[in-house]
Amino acid sequence: MTTAATLSQVENVIVCNNINKWYGDYHALRDVSLTVKTGEVIVILGPSGSGKSTFIRTLNRLEEHQGGDIIVDGITLSHDVRNIAEIRRDVGMVFQQFNLFPHLTVLENVTLAPIHVRKWSRERSEEVAMKWLTRVGIPEQAGKYPGQLSGGQQQRVAIARTLAMEPNILLFDEPTSALDPEMIKEVLDVMRDLARSGYTILAVTHEMGFAREVADRVIFMDAGQIVEINTPEDFFTNPKNDRTKLFLSQILHH
Repeated sequence: MTTAATLSQVENVIVCNNINKWYGDYHALRDVSLTVKTGEVIVILGPSGSGKSTFIRTLNRLEEHQGGDIIVDGITLSHDVRNIAEIRRDVGMVFQQFNLFPHLTVLENVTLAPIHVRKWSRERSEEVAMKWLTRVGIPEQAGKYPGQLSGGQQQRVAIARTLAMEPNILLFDEPTSALDPEMIKEVLDVMRDLARSGYTILAVTHEMGFAREVADRVIFMDAGQIVEINTPEDFFTNPKNDRTKLFLSQILHH
């Protein structure tokens, strides 16, 4: 949550104006506009195929948008490859699938990008990696291979790997949806900890409790558009849009 002390230096770390994206004839994002302040935690909800993942993937150029402007950390996302590289250093992303290299140990997975992208020494990279593996609660797994870990542990390695690059902005694309129910909590606990640590976070998730507890704002997307944005309190107790009401009634009563 943003405190009064940080408000004075708050800047808009992400600015999206009328983002449009097509896949062939399919209009995946329709005039999506959003401004995110530094340190804000935003949870994006919506039915399958509503454009949630596509939207956050445009923020680090994993998906290219065809219309509108995206400005991240003061850098406009364009076809300029240097801009993209710069933004990706600043924007960490955690995916549904863990995407760990099976032939590398946990420690090697986490140090790979700091060594090759940040050009840090192995010693410094390992020190940073151990700091983050400790933070996500699995320092003792550093020497193991991904296949020896549970899904929840693998996802925590993936989060540590993202954090080892020292990004300011974290994007989570349904990070718990590939996990067994008993492992979801351990990953959400790490995300809660990060949300309280001042990171700017955009998380696409179906975890309503997480949205209620840590989001500064909740966004509801449907058919490629932002239908509603509100505080968690108002979003869950007093949704304005009929599509939001329908979605919540389907989700919360199952």
